[in-house]
Amino acid sequence: MTVKSTKNVPTWRKVVAGILFIIPWIYYTLLPLYNTVQPELGGVPYFYWSQTLWLLISSILFVVGVILLYPSKR
Repeated sequence: MTVKSTKNVPTWRKVVAGILFIIPWIYYTLLPLYNTVQPELGGVPYFYWSQTLWLLISSILFVVGVILLYPSKR
């Protein structure tokens, strides 16, 4: 497996990718903001469905960040 280098990637792409990688980390460290039972969604407390939602959001942000760091050379 060959790993592409990020040396030729513009700085703005690296900065944006870094911000995208940090957003979920900041959210997860702010536990008091989402450590609640209300509101419920389908009987599931907010804490659980927000964590599940953020797993989806985080994966999307990570994929976009990787695409920014490793653009295809077509």
